[in-house]
Amino acid sequence: MSGDGQAREERLYADLQSLGITWTALEHEAVFTVEESEAIHGALPGAHTKNLFLKDSARGYFLVTVDHAVRVDLKALAPVIGAKKLSFGKAEDMESLLGVTPGSVTPLAAINDGEGKVQVVLDERLAGAEAVHVHPLRNTATIGFSGADLVRALAHWGHDPLIAAIPERA
Repeated sequence: MSGDGQAREERLYADLQSLGITWTALEHEAVFTVEESEAIHGALPGAHTKNLFLKDSARGYFLVTVDHAVRVDLKALAPVIGAKKLSFGKAEDMESLLGVTPGSVTPLAAINDGEGKVQVVLDERLAGAEAVHVHPLRNTATIGFSGADLVRALAHWGHDPLIAAIPERA
């Protein structure tokens, strides 16, 4: 991890600690897909996530976090989150706005979006979950805490998430 990435992760953990959020952590080999992360799921009980970095036709950006097994219906999602036509955002935009690379996407990357250019969208099932597992800005670790604590951390960083019922593909 670069020095900048390490400093960002240290700030992340310091913020969580200052908010009184406790977490579990697991270091592991790099994972880039939900399939590659299956082994981690057994070690950490609770909800595991996948994240979609999306943009709409008006150039607005969204980071949508859902349970790893959800197959999101992007067409049906657009009106739910107030977007026009959704498509996947470019890796370069993700890196410049959220400071993470594909494979390391996490709602916690909102900490790096000081200008609030990305709307975080959280599946309502995750917001109420007892344990939600996400990457801490890198894909070689997974941390877990409650959905309520995730919402609280996002709000602390000026990213009150849009909590929504995410439509699934049939």
